Amino acid sequence: MSYRSIRFIPNKKDDFITVLRKRVKAHFESQKKSVYANANMVIKTIFMFALYLVPYFLMITGIVTHTWVLILMWALMGLGMSGIGLSVMHDANHGAYSKNKRVNKYMGYVMNFIGASAFNWKIQHNVLHHSFTNIEGMDEDIDPGKLMRLSPHAKRYKAHRLQHIYGWFLYGMMTFLWLTTKDFRQLHRYKKMGLIKGQKRTYGGVLIETILSKIGYYAYALAIPLIFIQAPWWQILLGFFIMHFITGLALGLIFQPAHVMPTSDYPIPDDNGNIENNWAVHQLFTTTNFSPKSRIFSWFIGGLNYQVEHHLFPNICHVHYKKISRIVRETAAEFGLPYYSQPNFAIAVIKHGKMLRELGRA
Repeated sequence: MSYRSIRFIPNKKDDFITVLRKRVKAHFESQKKSVYANANMVIKTIFMFALYLVPYFLMITGIVTHTWVLILMWALMGLGMSGIGLSVMHDANHGAYSKNKRVNKYMGYVMNFIGASAFNWKIQHNVLHHSFTNIEGMDEDIDPGKLMRLSPHAKRYKAHRLQHIYGWFLYGMMTFLWLTTKDFRQLHRYKKMGLIKGQKRTYGGVLIETILSKIGYYAYALAIPLIFIQAPWWQILLGFFIMHFITGLALGLIFQPAHVMPTSDYPIPDDNGNIENNWAVHQLFTTTNFSPKSRIFSWFIGGLNYQVEHHLFPNICHVHYKKISRIVRETAAEFGLPYYSQPNFAIAVIKHGKMLRELGRA
């Protein structure tokens, strides 16, 4: 079934999103605030880039030479890379960082700077994941391939019985797929799906952009360190691995517990491609928040612990999610709709692990 054939059916809950949007709009108007980035977001952007780039320059300039300190630098770069992805690139590629489209465009290209493809990300995440959350065959976030089963409608293999054990390691390997084959396979698939033309780009243009960005990334992130860092080559490769493993694990642990949970629905379209709920209600049934009271944690992960708010208002900068979460929660309750939320990150991860085990054995 093509993504073009999926239809969200209007129902008696249609007024939910209309009422909610009016209330959220009124909130920003009463506060006389923009829905885009504020000073806090600018400070965060500087911090995340510094967390990634300062350790890099300390290593290649020879200021840091001790083995364990070098490993620490690579680890800090991993945290910085994940912070850039979660807090900066994510908002920019949703058009939520700035009202200036050029700012969003170039800040979104940070994805290429850290080794992946901003173009592919916008199709996989913005177009497919946000439009068809948890719909088998449409949402690529729940289709990691044969090694893991993240949907009850996906084919189950014997190895999946252990995915709640080995799945965490695969999350850590996520960005290595971006660095190597995933972006090229995705680009070819999106060409066949007709999604590239929808973005007003050509396959050849995006392919050249992807190749050049990969070359540039490997040049500064791996070749230059191998030449200038005063350490054996294997230590540099180990550090590079640690950096990407931390980033991949962080991304997996933030995004997957938001949708692959015991509370999550996995709707199946009927023969005509119809989904039983309208789009906004569908997001409530397939999405989960966590750690709503943790300010520092929320600050670092780009407000993505407020996944419900993010899915309903992806064009609002994440620094505002906490403030509008009360409006969303109360409006959902008023319409008799769910608002799933886990009290803290640990519980969310534990429940996600249990869900992996259930999906692997069901």
